[in-house]
Amino acid sequence: MLYYLLYQVLDINVFKYITLRGFFSLFTAFFVSVLIGPYIINLLKTFQSKAGGYIREYTPETHSQKKYVPTMGGVLIILSVLVSVLLWCRLDNPFVLILIFTLITFGIIGALDDYLKIKYKSGLSSKSKFFMQISAAVVIASFFMIIGFDTHLYFPVFKELSINLGLLFIPWAVFIIVGTSNAVNLTDGLDGLAIGPAMIVTLTFVIIAYVVGHKELAAYLHLPHIAGTGEVSVFLMALLGAGLGFLWFNSFPAEMFMGDAGSLSIGAVLGTVALITKQEFLLAIVGGVFVWETLSVILQVLYFKATGGKRIFLRAPIHHHYELKGIPEPKIVVRIWISSILLAILALALIKIR
Repeated sequence: MLYYLLYQVLDINVFKYITLRGFFSLFTAFFVSVLIGPYIINLLKTFQSKAGGYIREYTPETHSQKKYVPTMGGVLIILSVLVSVLLWCRLDNPFVLILIFTLITFGIIGALDDYLKIKYKSGLSSKSKFFMQISAAVVIASFFMIIGFDTHLYFPVFKELSINLGLLFIPWAVFIIVGTSNAVNLTDGLDGLAIGPAMIVTLTFVIIAYVVGHKELAAYLHLPHIAGTGEVSVFLMALLGAGLGFLWFNSFPAEMFMGDAGSLSIGAVLGTVALITKQEFLLAIVGGVFVWETLSVILQVLYFKATGGKRIFLRAPIHHHYELKGIPEPKIVVRIWISSILLAILALALIKIR
């Protein structure tokens, strides 16, 4: 609650600025993550060792050496974000409250799945997990409706084109949140693979959220002005800082994995931010890596069923295909990061093309 103490109580005017609080939010989340990271790693390592280790299904045999690397490291990201957000965000902003709810609920779903996988070698059933995600997303979508959120769907490139979804906004929001959540989850398969593109998407939406929340900038770029979204950029800076702190431990060779606790919560937050800023289609572009990873799984399954057992890729998601082709893990990860950076540049360029 430093925002209220420093600005509203002590009347230090500089702390009203979103940009300054955003930078403080990033550094706070980063340092919290780095400081408590070793304790989280030791705690998870002890638990995972007692349970006999754990590796994801359908991973190449080379991943067996990662059996005792702690999973559920997403808890570190969630804790770091919450500490920073509670210190630097305006908690009277409905979008911030929605994002906190999203982070916690999807984090709980993921953490429960991680716990069951480690403890009993079998996580939540796919139906149970999907039902929980949809239920949480319906609640989130309902929050939007309660606060009287604009339910128009806007399209990139076109200045005036929009569709009022009305009550159809709820299933649309559920699709975006659950779809993005699972897409990030599927991408999380190599050291540093998911967190890199996630941070790039986060940074892109830091810019978008700030612009959409700024009346003059939004008007200049012909974007819908959504009052209050500037505060979302402060939240996202916390997520960015937490992601950097997590990468400190997750870079090759990883000391911890984010697990479903991290991937599901990060993906759900990014999907929710896309809804808040009215940039769902740009999310598909800047998050193109997540889309491709998801499509690789869908194509593999469909082709396998249609051909009676044949495969398009050596293994899906596609990062495992590259791995089995003999490309070193760090090279795959860096190339995917590069792809994400290029997609982010393209997404930002499309904002101006109207």
